[in-house]
Amino acid sequence: MNKNEKPSFLKGKGAAVATVICFVAVITMVGAFTFRNYQNRMEQELAKAETAADEETKENSEETATNEIVLPEAEGTEDAETAEEDAAEDAGQAANDALSLEDGNAETAGAAADVWFSEESILEWPASGAVLINYSMDKTVYFATLEQYKYNPALIVGGEVGEMIGASAPGVVTNIEQDAQTGLTVTLDMGNGYSAIYGQLKEVPLEVGTYVNTGETIGYLSEPTKYFATEGANLYFEVQKDGAPVNPMDFMEG
Repeated sequence: MNKNEKPSFLKGKGAAVATVICFVAVITMVGAFTFRNYQNRMEQELAKAETAADEETKENSEETATNEIVLPEAEGTEDAETAEEDAAEDAGQAANDALSLEDGNAETAGAAADVWFSEESILEWPASGAVLINYSMDKTVYFATLEQYKYNPALIVGGEVGEMIGASAPGVVTNIEQDAQTGLTVTLDMGNGYSAIYGQLKEVPLEVGTYVNTGETIGYLSEPTKYFATEGANLYFEVQKDGAPVNPMDFMEG
């Protein structure tokens, strides 16, 4: 090869390189364009998918919200109806109770209005036996069980265990209590400030507020308390006027 041929060779080599570079550039541009189209298409598809998902979620949310609104209203209505029925039943029961209580109070009030005891009133003999210890508030009397003399505000009347004790006069029960000395004790308000107290009882069928007529059951005679063991079975019978004891014998016939 001579000196004149060397530049031609270089020219041919340079043209080939330029061609290759152009080809690569063209391929790169085509690839970039194709990739851009693919990317745009994927973004559009993704946007469509997101839009569809949002619409489905919105529909589900609306359906759920609707269900949540309707169902509680139905339950609330049922509860309200039940509450109204219960309220009506309670009101009816309350009315019946009020009527019963009113009738009972009216009956008791009417009976109490008939109770009136005075100095001229008569007491029925309260138990079957004789007087074991007399009423005595002006001097002391002897109590065998206690082995001592003391004042006695009542009559201690002998009787049989289990015998029925009836009211000596009409009255309304004001107190039922258990006392250490007189045992189970019932107090009747006889009116006009007078009261009758019955002690040493058992099986009392009464309640406070009960009206008792003459001869009706106060209770039954019990075993005596330890304060009257020597005296034996007895009825403790006390009469009071305005809270102070008076002699029951002053109101007995004969």
